[in-house]
Amino acid sequence: MQEQRAYLLQNGRPVLASPISSGRYGHLTKTGSFTVLEKERNHYSSMYGKIVDANGNTVVADADADMQVPHGGRFIPAPMSYFMRFNGGDGMHAGYLPGYAASHGCVRMPEQYAIAFFNAVQVGTPVTVFGRTPVNRYYSGQPQQPGFPRRPRFGPFMGPGFPPPPPPGAWWR
Repeated sequence: MQEQRAYLLQNGRPVLASPISSGRYGHLTKTGSFTVLEKERNHYSSMYGKIVDANGNTVVADADADMQVPHGGRFIPAPMSYFMRFNGGDGMHAGYLPGYAASHGCVRMPEQYAIAFFNAVQVGTPVTVFGRTPVNRYYSGQPQQPGFPRRPRFGPFMGPGFPPPPPPGAWWR
C-alpha cells in the first residue's frame, strides 16, 4: 500500500499495474490474504455516500448512511462500479483517486483498470493486501517544508513490463 498500486498477476507475474486509493487513517484497508468473495458490476455502498437537499444540492459530500438528513433531502449511496469484494464490506472498485489513501477501507482504482481487473478475476481468485498506508503531510499534520519536491500524483505506474489497459472493446461489457 505504500506505493498506492494494485497489481494483476497471471501465473505469478505482474501483467497490469493500477494506481489506487486505499483506506485512510481511521478506515485502513486490512492487510492479509483473502479471496474475491463476490463480483458486482453495479454495486452501491450501503454505508457511505452523500446527502442532498430537496433541490438535489449536495449538503454533505462524505456522508454516512446513519447521518441526519434534512427535511425533503435524501441519502444517495456511493457508486462502486466493478466491485470485487474481498474482506467484509471492503473490495476493489472504480472510484475517485485524489493521489493518496482516502477511502473508507476499499481499494479504489480508475474505471478502466477496475474493468480490466473485474474481467480478469473470478470469485475465489486470491487477493493479497500488503504494506502500510503511506504517511505524508496530509496524515502527519506536519506542514510541508519549503522546496520539498512533490512526486507526481500517481507517478509512472507502468514500466515497459506493464502495458496500459486494453482499449474499450469486447472486454468492456
